[in-house]
Amino acid sequence: MQKYLTIKQLTQAVKGTITPRMVRHYHALGLLSPAVRSTSNYRLYTRSDVQRLQKIVALKQQGFQLSHIRKLLETDADASPDALMGALQQQYLSVTQQIVRLRQTALALEGLLGRDLSCQAVQACALAQMRLLQAENEGGLEELEQVWDSWDAVAHSHPEAFGESLQHLLPDLSDRSEIEVDLLSKLILACGDCSLLPFVKLSKTAIQSAREALKNRCQIVADVPPVFAALDCTRLAHLGTSIETLIDDPHINAAPEAEQEFWQERAWFERLLKLEPGCILVIGYAPSVLMAVCEAIANGQLQPALVIGMPIGFSHSPVAKRRLVRSGVPYITTVGTFGGGLLAAVALNALVESLIEKPNCHCHLK
Repeated sequence: MQKYLTIKQLTQAVKGTITPRMVRHYHALGLLSPAVRSTSNYRLYTRSDVQRLQKIVALKQQGFQLSHIRKLLETDADASPDALMGALQQQYLSVTQQIVRLRQTALALEGLLGRDLSCQAVQACALAQMRLLQAENEGGLEELEQVWDSWDAVAHSHPEAFGESLQHLLPDLSDRSEIEVDLLSKLILACGDCSLLPFVKLSKTAIQSAREALKNRCQIVADVPPVFAALDCTRLAHLGTSIETLIDDPHINAAPEAEQEFWQERAWFERLLKLEPGCILVIGYAPSVLMAVCEAIANGQLQPALVIGMPIGFSHSPVAKRRLVRSGVPYITTVGTFGGGLLAAVALNALVESLIEKPNCHCHLK
């Protein structure tokens, strides 16, 4: 006789943060099949329901939206890997098209909100004129272009005040320390994309550990020469730190080259294992370097004070970053495929600058 589970027992079997309310919501969306009913009209579930709900939870944790999860689950279980990949590619294209449309809207809003104080007087005037324009008038579009041109003309009269622009674009960061806000702001200015903010992750002790290591004149190690070149060597020299490159090949200019070089030359991995305890690693190109760092940490072969792990890549990079977050060492990283050598270097440069300018600041300890 088949054993049935109540909705509470179902959520307990799946574990995680799933609740009976969420289960009912999944029923309403068609993610879960209609449940068998008891004589008292309570929903009853089987082991197959547990397995399906586990799949839903796992896919949701990986970032899939519920609408996409439903399409994946509706794919024939006997479908070939090629058919499944085709379905995933269609979903990916659909998502990227939505991102493009939303990004276009965000760009338009940034053009309005991102004006500094010197532009705001003209901005107020331009917005007032735009409200007065009648779209149905024959000269409506031409007048609108004139308003926009007059607005843009102000940009030629003064240098851009980046800090003032960010005040209108960033969310409330009052719960973050002054040093962390400065770090996040510099990362956003380095890539010009405010949507990066929620994808930047810092461990609780990252800033404190970095400041202590820098005060102790720690060893700084970049994964490749382009990352080394982006570091603020003048300020690092002022602190008395030593700076070096792990994959010390001057011909490496791109992530694919760095990745292949690290795999083909065992000497780079052996060099990694000889790094000093308490060093700071700045990884912005090769995902496999970050993977090797995490493996060495797990094996007790490497004890860095901080790992700035922001390599780019579409398969290995997200995996390496997840391993870094679970490694137990202080870290600064970017979720998923976000990253790059410039961002990794900017993160360290921001920490170095804040230490020199505010050596006695303890706001990050709150």
